[in-house]
Amino acid sequence: MKARVTWAGDRTFLGSVEAGHTIAFGNAHGDSPKPGPSPMELMLIGTGGCSAYDVVHILEKGREPVEDCICDLSAERAETDPKVFTKIHMQFTVKGRGLDPKKVERAVQLSAEKYCSASAMMAAVAEVTHGFEVVDTGASG
Repeated sequence: MKARVTWAGDRTFLGSVEAGHTIAFGNAHGDSPKPGPSPMELMLIGTGGCSAYDVVHILEKGREPVEDCICDLSAERAETDPKVFTKIHMQFTVKGRGLDPKKVERAVQLSAEKYCSASAMMAAVAEVTHGFEVVDTGASG
């Protein structure tokens, strides 16, 4: 795996990967607008994306009728430099017709404990917790 970060001026950087995808990121400087997520926000997004990918993959392999998976993340950072994450909570909302809550719980647990390399790295410095909610899209309301 390879990536490149290029300074685009001001406090804006462009990150690119071998597949050709590029993302602008950085922080606002003076009156300039924020060009995209900050590097720490990207790390948080990556952690949620890695775990959500696992959850969907595990549920699909188990033939669960998953239709949507949302991972909301909240994080706290240390007050002093290097201001690493100290707490991260990942809250999953998994939607589908007749999803088995026990299987969703197991998918979240397997991602957290076995498969998600991003959350495993974060867990080396932060307390990482998980929660989930199952939304039955076939339920009448």
